[in-house]
Amino acid sequence: MNRSADFETALVLFSGGQDSTTCLAWALDRFDRVETVGFDYGQRHRVELEVRPRVLAEFQARFHAWRDRLGPDHVLDLAVLGAVSETALTRDVAIAMGEDGLPTTFVPGRNILFMTFAAALAYRRGARHLVTGVCETDYSGYPDCRDDTMKAVQVALNLGMERRFVVHTPLMFVDKAGTWAMAEALGGEPLVRLVLEETHTCYAGDRTVHAWGCGCGACPACELRAAGWTRYVRDHTNPTRDILSAGREASDGE
Repeated sequence: MNRSADFETALVLFSGGQDSTTCLAWALDRFDRVETVGFDYGQRHRVELEVRPRVLAEFQARFHAWRDRLGPDHVLDLAVLGAVSETALTRDVAIAMGEDGLPTTFVPGRNILFMTFAAALAYRRGARHLVTGVCETDYSGYPDCRDDTMKAVQVALNLGMERRFVVHTPLMFVDKAGTWAMAEALGGEPLVRLVLEETHTCYAGDRTVHAWGCGCGACPACELRAAGWTRYVRDHTNPTRDILSAGREASDGE
């Protein structure tokens, strides 16, 4: 366990999906106090808001070493984001590649707003560390998931709030197979099973059960998750501390 940030509080942007669940475990392994925040922005896959408390309850039940570190959960109403967005995640629009080269699931400004509101909450809660599961390795091409964006956001938050927030992105340079392996390295088989059984990634909000978890199996999020699971089963059947270390080094570079 890395305790380089002893006695500090982290706020994890937690959707209830595979990536944010892995990041929650990463933060619990690293910090003495961890709180979570989710966002209701009128998303079509609202089932993720129902999944979140179940995943958090399972963390309490399955991981006794982390139980005392897991603090309050917060859900912020960002309905205005859904109101101004014409995307496949906020409207009845087909999931496809747009004329601008970005998928129609891209919600402009979403992660920038998420980070801003998370920082405002962290300011009040006394949390210095912000942890998010954005990634530019296996991802849908969203520009607000890129490392440069997160570095710029960290600078803006620190200047605008006169705080020394640290934005951690443990998955930034880790592919989806590596994300599964990181979960195994952090929490063993119980965490891998929790991700499989309870988390939600599917853009369609489908909870059909597959070997890799629940989802429609056809949307970009499901395809990434399923492909990552296949590679993980093939290559990473045992805990891999090297992948865990790679994730930490990526975040420490923020």
